[in-house]
Amino acid sequence: MPAIIEARKVEKSYGTEGDGRIQVIAPTDMAIYPGEIMALLGPSGSGKSTLLRILTGLARPTGGEVLHNGQPLTGPCSNVAIVFQSFALFPWLTVLENVAAPLKALGVQAAEREERSTRILDVVGLDGFENAYPKELSGGMKQRVGFARALVVEPEVLFMDEPFSALDVLTAENLRGELLELWQSHKMPTRAVFVVTHNIEEAVLLADRIVVLGKNPAVVRTDFPVALDRPRDHKDPRFTSLVDYIYRVLTRPGEEAPPPVLPARPRYQMLPHAQHGAVAGLLELLADHGGRDDMYRVAAALSFEIDDLLPVVDAAALLGFAKVEEGDVEITAAGTAFAEADILQRKELFRSAALQNLSLIREITRSLEARADHTLPDGFFEDLLDEHFSEEEAKAQLDTAIHWGRYAELFDHDTDTHQFFLPEETSPTAPPEVAAR
Repeated sequence: MPAIIEARKVEKSYGTEGDGRIQVIAPTDMAIYPGEIMALLGPSGSGKSTLLRILTGLARPTGGEVLHNGQPLTGPCSNVAIVFQSFALFPWLTVLENVAAPLKALGVQAAEREERSTRILDVVGLDGFENAYPKELSGGMKQRVGFARALVVEPEVLFMDEPFSALDVLTAENLRGELLELWQSHKMPTRAVFVVTHNIEEAVLLADRIVVLGKNPAVVRTDFPVALDRPRDHKDPRFTSLVDYIYRVLTRPGEEAPPPVLPARPRYQMLPHAQHGAVAGLLELLADHGGRDDMYRVAAALSFEIDDLLPVVDAAALLGFAKVEEGDVEITAAGTAFAEADILQRKELFRSAALQNLSLIREITRSLEARADHTLPDGFFEDLLDEHFSEEEAKAQLDTAIHWGRYAELFDHDTDTHQFFLPEETSPTAPPEVAAR
């Protein structure tokens, strides 16, 4: 796939040979491809922001060239936008006027400027704040304005220079999640995202590809794809393995940096042992509480001990109905749809979520559908689970899968014959009184 922006042997030096020329970027190749979030990591002073400016055409390289869609870039790139660390809003303009400013500079007519700016403010969650001034906004809201101002021009590439570093931890985490949601739902009118960051976990959380720079002068130490499914879990061994790898590359500049090797992906994720009714109750409560609440208050409202609530929350998160951040549990759009649905619609939503997110449920269903008689002994799946869990936990996992599969009407299980079967089938080995139940 052709690169949108490509740097070929670009370098940057200051001074002249006679005055003690300083090379800050060694000859470097780099490319930004459509359909990916690319993160650029490196220690302080390694030239990350300088390289961003070169890629956008805001700075000229001392040597080499930058291509935009295959053509040499001789000045500022006309079809990119930048989100800055410092927000860089005009304090005398309203939110709407700040977002519309680049459109005004491009000569877009007033009516179209207002329509496009209002639409993108709604996308980034600032509907209703059009007439507010920057001094009236929190840091997170100011950065949302920055996102909106960058996206309103519908850039091919959205460049972000340390976009979350000026925010508190919780606000930054929320904005990262919102950015990913916009990207994955294709609501962002951009073909690629380029993020400069010094935060290793942020890079692994966001990026499809990561480039790590060394310094004095800047040179690419490693460039690799991030082979992790989304949503990404900070505690996943594959996630932490990549974080450790990048840390080693950054802290051992004299060593070779071979591509990262991830631990083997577990075949099955562990199913939390929670009843579907408890998950429904949790989602209904969150919907009534504005969509988000502290986990301890949720436990008290449901008359649960916190240890009893945790598997319910984990189940909702695994199904994509909720997410947990900083001790709060928040309902997702899918969770809200489930909470507001009737009984039959809930079964359909649960069925879809289970097939999409739960590997064990998906494998049982597909295996049964592939069999001519649509049945399988439960020992078949117990043997598979024994490779990943203890004997006791393997049985518990199978029991939870049976409960959830029945509710979703994906499959059923006969305890007398120890057979799985599809809902419209009966186990061929079941005696008449069992088959008739």
